[in-house]
Amino acid sequence: MKGVILAGGLGTRLYPLTKITNKHLLPVYDRPMIFYPLYTLVEAGIKEVLLVTGGNFAGEFLRLLGDGRKLGLDLLAYAYQEKERGIADALWLAKDFVQDDTVVVILGDNILDGSIKRFVQSYRKGRAKILLKEVDNPSEYGVPRFEADRIVEIVEKPANPPSRYAVMGVYIYPATVFEIIAGLKPSSRGELEISDVNDRYAKEGLLDYEIWDGWWGDAGSSIASYWEVNKYVERRKRDDPTAWELPEFVTYFEDLRNNSG
Repeated sequence: MKGVILAGGLGTRLYPLTKITNKHLLPVYDRPMIFYPLYTLVEAGIKEVLLVTGGNFAGEFLRLLGDGRKLGLDLLAYAYQEKERGIADALWLAKDFVQDDTVVVILGDNILDGSIKRFVQSYRKGRAKILLKEVDNPSEYGVPRFEADRIVEIVEKPANPPSRYAVMGVYIYPATVFEIIAGLKPSSRGELEISDVNDRYAKEGLLDYEIWDGWWGDAGSSIASYWEVNKYVERRKRDDPTAWELPEFVTYFEDLRNNSG
């Protein structure tokens, strides 16, 4: 099983903070944002990761993360998305990296307090799987429609949400996801939408899900949400300094601090 972090885009919703850097390199409390989704994958046992990025600051990820070995990975590869064509388009760039394997995908601005290890380990081969979170504002997200306990449709930002659940930015796909992406048509925004991918699996009866009962923050949707995520992470790490830590991460940041002078 391989991992993909989608960290492209221009980050215009966080402007002017993103005028001089990629949003996924902005600080979330005491480290760059990108380390949180990276932690989520590494903690779940994923050892080979592709980071998809874009824009004028893509090279900064390589300077920061290197080949990933110091962070507990066997391989950290990179791909470049030339234009903002949507999440599904960014995932398409992982086709040669994933090949016939299964892939765990996480959006680079999604920060989870907790482990997705159970979510990954209970994956059923040949199917897709998504994480859901009950929210107060589901109309701002992709929203599942249920029949009994089965998802039969994913509706993108509906005016009248069919449920109170949002599709989080964490997905597991078989290699057939690339066949689906190849057949997608751009939405009204001119992008290939990941909701259309999930909807296809739902309509084929191949979409599993898990309800996330922990905290989840979207650090990239607005300045306000970015600030709220920072405040939560600061409080959480003040109460538990081991939150979002792995031995490799501790060593990595200690080395950075020791060599900063």
